[in-house]
This record gives sequence, structure tokens and C-alpha cells, in this order.
Amino acid sequence: MLDLHPTGQASASAELGTSLRAGSGPSFDRKARLRLFNSAFKIACIAAAGFVCLILLCILFFMFRTGILTFRDVSFSEFFFSTNWDPENESYGALLFIFGTFALTALTLLFSVPFSVIIAIFLAEMTPAWLRNLLRPVLDLLVGIPSVVYGFLGMTLLVPMLRDLTGHELADGLLAASIVLTIMVLPTISRISDDAITAVPKKYRDASYALGSNRFQTIVRVVIPAASRGILYAVILGMARAIGETMAVVMVIGNTAQIADSLFKPTAVLTSNIVMQISSVEFDSTWNHALYMMGFLLLVISLLMIVVMRFLQQRGGKNA
Repeated sequence: MLDLHPTGQASASAELGTSLRAGSGPSFDRKARLRLFNSAFKIACIAAAGFVCLILLCILFFMFRTGILTFRDVSFSEFFFSTNWDPENESYGALLFIFGTFALTALTLLFSVPFSVIIAIFLAEMTPAWLRNLLRPVLDLLVGIPSVVYGFLGMTLLVPMLRDLTGHELADGLLAASIVLTIMVLPTISRISDDAITAVPKKYRDASYALGSNRFQTIVRVVIPAASRGILYAVILGMARAIGETMAVVMVIGNTAQIADSLFKPTAVLTSNIVMQISSVEFDSTWNHALYMMGFLLLVISLLMIVVMRFLQQRGGKNA
């Protein structure tokens, strides 16, 4: 029989409340653990991001602190506007290396961008699916080939071939280096441009065809402009790799401290001069400080390219 006595009801209610409070304990403990884990994970992520930024700042600071010592013994105008690089006679004109770096980058840009965009258009717009699925992994594999392999092939195959074709005794120079760099950055630019072109909505193409455009007009006037930000992103990324490349350039450019007034004249760039000379100089010398300043210039150029790339990417996302 049920106990309907008020005292019994009160006792049962008290026991029920106690059991509910006891059952809610583990729930509160679980929420507390989740908050703790989330807070710890957030702190770990912030610490990791801060650590990466700290490494970058330390590299920049160390390169700048050491490189700026160059100007204790060398004037600013001599370093940046003189082409006379003769450290043994206290001459530290770095203009020829700066000029060579930008000339090599511009020549690589001239060669690589048209070929890369054509390959990307071919992959995204013209190839059947089976061929596209075959060529894309090939390009991805080309990206992973070490630069020294490209440089070795350029030194043993490309340079002798250019020497035979042109009749020059020495074919080392900007042309050989730019061809090697073009082959190196072409897969990177092609694959990213391919992704950008593939991402263009199909309705753009359908609208162009509906207005009477053929495939060529649709690609040139609709698809390429719509994918232009992604293509520019790919170009800047490829050029950032080209401007900091060392081993492949060292093996084919000639490594001579002189202004290249010909595509077949041996010359040098910032990266090749640093790697060829850094091991043979005293640490606390003007020569060493000048090499560090060249490295700092390379870092600044690369960072500016990355900042421009991120800015264009953000603008592209806002306008999408």
C-alpha cells in the first residue's frame, strides 16, 4: 500500500532531491573539464603562433643587427649604388648583385608565367578527366624534386646545349639560370593557377556561351579575368621561390662579380654570392657584415612578396 502520510511524502521528496543533486555532479565535472581542455588548447595554439612569430622576428633582428654593422666602414651610397665588389681591397658595392637578382627574377617571370598559365588552362578547360588526373600528380612530383638536381641537369645538359646553339665559349649566365628557374617554378604556378581556374563557377561559362562566345573567347574574356587573383597569387608564390633559390642558380649562373650586359655573360645574384663566400670570411669583419646585409635584403624582398600575396588573397575573399 502507498504511504500517503505527509511525513512520508516529505521524506521521499528529500531523497529524490538528494539523488538529483548527486546525479548532476558528474555533469558539472564534465563541463569543467571541457572548459579546462578548451582553455589549454587555446593557450597552446596562441603559444605556438607566438613562437613562430618570435622565430621570424629573431631572424630578422639578428640579420639586421649584424648587417647594419656594414655601414660602420662602408657608406650607404657605396653599398647600394656601386658595382665594385672587391672585399679584398675594401670595396663593397652590392648593386651588381641586387641588379642580377631582379634581372633574373624578371626574366624568369617573363618565361614562366605564359607557359604556366597555358598549362593551367589546358588542364582545367581542355583535357579529358583521365588525362587531367594523370598530369596533375606529375606536376606535384616536379615540385618535390630537389633544386640541386635541377642545377646539376642545367650544368651538364642545358649549358653545353646553349654553348653549341649560340657559339659562345661560356653559356653560363642569366639565360641559363632563368631557364632552370622557369622549369623549377612552372609546376607551382601551373598547379595553383589550375585550381584558381577550376574554381570559377560554371555559370560564368554558360552565360558566356549563351551570349554567343566560343571557347577561346570564354577562356580569355571570362575565365581568366575571374581567376586573375588566384593566378597572381600563384605568380607571386613562384617568384618568392625563384628569388630565394640558391643551389640551382649557383651551378649555372657563373658566379662572377660583374654586371651582366648579355644573357650569356657570367654574373652573380645575392643568393649565389652569399653561399659562395660566407664560408671563407671572418665572422666579425666588414665582408661578413656585408653578406649578412645581403641576406637581410633577401628576407625583406620575400616578406614584401608574402605581404602582397596575403593582401591580394584577402581582397579576393571579400570580393567573392
